[in-house]
Amino acid sequence: MVNLAVETASSVPAWHDTALDPQARADALIAEMTLREKIAQLFGVWVGASDEGGEVAPYQNEMEPAADLDGLLPHGLGQLTRPFGTAPVDPATGALSLLRTQQRIAAANRFGIPAVAHEECLAGFAAWKATAYPVPLSWGATFNPSLVRRMAAAIGADMRSVGIHQGLAPVLDVVRDARWGRVEETAGEDPYLVGTVGTAYVQGLESAGIVATLKHFAGYSASRAGRNLAPVGMGARERADVILPPFEMAVREGGVRSVMHAYTDTDGVPSAADDRLLTELLRDTWGFTGTVVADYFGIGFLKTLHGVAGDWAEAAGAALAAGVDVELPTVKTFGEPLLEAVTDGRVPEALIDRALHRVLVQKAELGLLDPDWTPVPAVLAGADLGDPAALRGTVDLDPAGNRELAREIAEQAVVLLRNDGTLPLARPARIALVGPNADEPTAVLGCYAFPVHVGRQHPDTPVGVRLPTLRETLAAEFPDSEITTLPGAGIDTADTSGFAEAVAAARAADVVVLALGDRAGLFGRGTSGEGCDAESLELPGVQQQLLDALLDTGTPVVVTLLAGRPYALGRAVTEASAIVQAFFPGEEGTGAVAGVLSGRVAPSGRLPVSVPRRPGVQPSSYLAARLAGPTDVSSTDPTPAYGFGHGLTYTAFEWSDLAVENDRADTAGEFRLALTVRNTGARAGTEVVQVYLHDPVASVVQPVQRLIGYLRLPLEADEACRITVTVPADLASFTGRDGRRIVEPGALEIRLAASSTDPRLTAAVELTGPVRTVDHTRRLHPAFDTV
Repeated sequence: MVNLAVETASSVPAWHDTALDPQARADALIAEMTLREKIAQLFGVWVGASDEGGEVAPYQNEMEPAADLDGLLPHGLGQLTRPFGTAPVDPATGALSLLRTQQRIAAANRFGIPAVAHEECLAGFAAWKATAYPVPLSWGATFNPSLVRRMAAAIGADMRSVGIHQGLAPVLDVVRDARWGRVEETAGEDPYLVGTVGTAYVQGLESAGIVATLKHFAGYSASRAGRNLAPVGMGARERADVILPPFEMAVREGGVRSVMHAYTDTDGVPSAADDRLLTELLRDTWGFTGTVVADYFGIGFLKTLHGVAGDWAEAAGAALAAGVDVELPTVKTFGEPLLEAVTDGRVPEALIDRALHRVLVQKAELGLLDPDWTPVPAVLAGADLGDPAALRGTVDLDPAGNRELAREIAEQAVVLLRNDGTLPLARPARIALVGPNADEPTAVLGCYAFPVHVGRQHPDTPVGVRLPTLRETLAAEFPDSEITTLPGAGIDTADTSGFAEAVAAARAADVVVLALGDRAGLFGRGTSGEGCDAESLELPGVQQQLLDALLDTGTPVVVTLLAGRPYALGRAVTEASAIVQAFFPGEEGTGAVAGVLSGRVAPSGRLPVSVPRRPGVQPSSYLAARLAGPTDVSSTDPTPAYGFGHGLTYTAFEWSDLAVENDRADTAGEFRLALTVRNTGARAGTEVVQVYLHDPVASVVQPVQRLIGYLRLPLEADEACRITVTVPADLASFTGRDGRRIVEPGALEIRLAASSTDPRLTAAVELTGPVRTVDHTRRLHPAFDTV
């Protein structure tokens, strides 16, 4: 038998032999490594991160030690944390710095192994001067996975070009309570929408050679009271039928290579120490073969926040046993504490080898174990690397093609909630542009966009990308209009001193464009974002009072929202002339909003989350059982102002000629339906055909309806399309009383709808035969054919 640990026939060490499969190369390398060298591959370091404050990660000041690189590097290093996303760095200079760091890492350890470099990429590559795309809530609003896939491929290409290997996205959390600050990071409140959009993002990022990372696995968004990093009290059925399906889809269909555990505990079990989640379900059932990485400091939190570990070594052992492979962002528990625990027998070395095997297989797949590995990234190929100053400004991470893509997404994501005919605006002579987001460049950015996430700690550094304000884009859109711009109020202040001037400007204008919404931030420094949770869904500060004061003027008011979550809008729901919702639409976002106002852009976005009618009815979601709706025995009414999937257009669509090919099918079969959608208006527009399932009688309580499919359908004026929809019985499956996923016989309704509150055609169908058990190999999608 050949000893692969030593060499192959060609005298090349087996781990360097590209003719061998990655599994064999990993095994060969493990056999040659000392325990300390093994452990070194299981953690990262965060060079340049502060240990004095909590700028970009929770409890950063408590958990961030000073890394002793001279002591660590001779044993190797698994990960480099955020070489571009920690401080502003010129892209070319950053690429050169990363190259030099990787050369140092490889030269310091006896196997020449470089680190995996990871970055955040939630709404674009989180680097200075990189394109700031719309946030994921806007991706959901497009109902267009193919567009999201294109965006992710572009993000991945930019990351790969400067030497990055792994991206910490997408977020596949399903919104359960819109007060949660991280709503902006999700694709919405429906698992099917989140799953399809998130899987498309994974496919795009992976197509560029970047390791995508699903997060947060699992249940983070279901925290009590919408509080960040709080306990989760959901039952097993909610977890199985709402929280897990997006992750399951991305693992099955996305080719994802990494998963990040959630911070939270569910029913007392932290995700970072949950072997049933991270090993039994993720690996043994779904077949995931990649790496599980810790959310930042999440392993240490087993000791400090969850209290299930008495010391750092116990935390490390619990995480390893559960299935966590890599500690991020830096070494805290997987260093000396883990080494001592293995040495004294508290943690089996087999757990180290199991995690290490996964890490090294991935490094082999990335080419990081190849004998001819080179750290020179594509953007530096052929450059004079001896003159760093000459490199500055030579790498463009925000080229015209990126901006065009960002514009396309932003335009498709804008949702027209209400319109009494005022929009599109007919070239008004005088526009009063009022509101705290009227002239604020960063009003279009979420909390993980670099200018917000990192840039605000460096106020003397330019933003790095062009962020036209709504004032600027409105002036360009209406060059003949006189535009008066006033803030009226702050985002979250109590100051009403600007009301009088704003009211006077409104009375003198033909129309008011009122720019309200959020300021993204971290850990209480904003009104939306990580750690910026809301006690209610009332507009922050005195914005609702400003809105009411302007409605009182009698001048038509067009409410525009640049926000990270839905808000109750009070009187605006019935009195505003129009309401335009944009969820942090990125660097081209204000142009998209202005285009909708002028009519240059036909609105086509649909709500990925419901807009509440009242600010205090959370948690509330369209994906709810009958008892969650209005009743005669409760004084609160959770009926939304605008339901999931809602969105108006500048044209009209007629749905007709429903035909049901078969209204009965067995529990292993499928239904085929057909309908015609016609654009009956005078201009082109886009309808989103949404397919909902209603199960009137089931063995466990079901939501009144749930989305099982959708089709984005652009049509010219008077154009019609015949659509055939094939619905597999598998889509009616749910988790039964014994925990198995089943398809039950019985009557169903397939609702073809323009939104969750606007069904257009309904097919009554029936499943026959025995109860059927299904698993993770079940069909996940309907099929659409168009003529």
